[in-house]
Amino acid sequence: MSTVPTTLRDTADDVDGRVLETRLIRLSREKFARDVWGRTPLLTRGAGDFSDLFSAASVDELISRRGLRTPFLRVAKDGSTAPESSFTSPGGVGASVGDQLDDTAVWRSFADGSTLVLQALQRTWGPITDFATRLGTELGHPVQANAYVTPPQSRGFDDHYDVHDVFVLQITGTKRWIIHQPVHPAPLRDEPWTEHRAAVAGAARRGEAYIDTLLGPGDVLYLPRGWLHAAEAQGAVSIHLTLGVHTWTRHALAEQLVQSALELLREDPEMRRSLPLGVDGPGAELAVVRRRLLAAVAEADPAPLFHRARRGQARPAPLGPLEQLGALDGLGPGTAVRLREALEPRLEGRRLATRVGWLDFPERDLPSVLRILDGSARPAGELGLPFVERLLRAGVLVPAEP
Repeated sequence: MSTVPTTLRDTADDVDGRVLETRLIRLSREKFARDVWGRTPLLTRGAGDFSDLFSAASVDELISRRGLRTPFLRVAKDGSTAPESSFTSPGGVGASVGDQLDDTAVWRSFADGSTLVLQALQRTWGPITDFATRLGTELGHPVQANAYVTPPQSRGFDDHYDVHDVFVLQITGTKRWIIHQPVHPAPLRDEPWTEHRAAVAGAARRGEAYIDTLLGPGDVLYLPRGWLHAAEAQGAVSIHLTLGVHTWTRHALAEQLVQSALELLREDPEMRRSLPLGVDGPGAELAVVRRRLLAAVAEADPAPLFHRARRGQARPAPLGPLEQLGALDGLGPGTAVRLREALEPRLEGRRLATRVGWLDFPERDLPSVLRILDGSARPAGELGLPFVERLLRAGVLVPAEP
């Protein structure tokens, strides 16, 4: 084959109906990207029914029956987080762990006015796993999901900002949200609100609210990182989902560019030379270093580092080992397979890099690689049985739904 593309779409992006437009906003993707994304809050009333994603029954199931451990739950009240030992206990016979959730202790904390924060639901609750995977693929930024369960007339956290964008999905009850403009716009991931605690408190106390509203079931609020917010449940238990979008930034890209440039400078004998004897500062050496560093930056390609970091920021779609074994045992020409979703696949030459590792292919297999990368289901006989067996074992292909 003469040319092989190096950039390919992730299959999760090809599912009919994007969740951003169909479930979270009433704007086109283009208008949201141009006017809202990373710039300003957006309130969407009655965006839809989210009971298929999460509910009060989901909360009870996770806390009482799933054997969750910390840090999958936080307990907070009036701006303070309770110690994990106050709501965990040993798992009992056959479970040699000491930090499983104690549902009785959790209940007592909740009855006393504490907010329950179920964290990383994209790892523990199937419907949210699928939803977060699709949304992250559409946005191009990884998505984390937390649920906040707040008793009536209670507040779990004081005014603060997040270092990631959020979509707030109100599930049940109502919650009053008070939003203020940023005191530190577009904070980086290592710039938490606690570094600006006084400014945050002052802005919340003195400034006029940008938004002061009640969210009801089906409402969605988008907040870019850095916007100050606090929320309080009203006359009933409030449950809302927060979809945290951990955005890539120009600063992160700059870090990867500089890192790539430094790797190039490792090969430069002049840059490996020792500084003069008795040196007590950069002195004249700085001019040489700056000149060579700028040249290396102009030559460096940060794309490999970017894609490696991007693959590491999220997980592929779930894979069932028994279903996978069944597909291998029953493999035949008519077995339908497809690319596993959310793999972040990239074909570079003869190497396919994914979130589950990389594979090198002989020239003869590249047409089959390109076929699977379009995301459609294909019979194993069309691709070649040895090829399909290899990728099933690697967790790259999965059985397609009949």
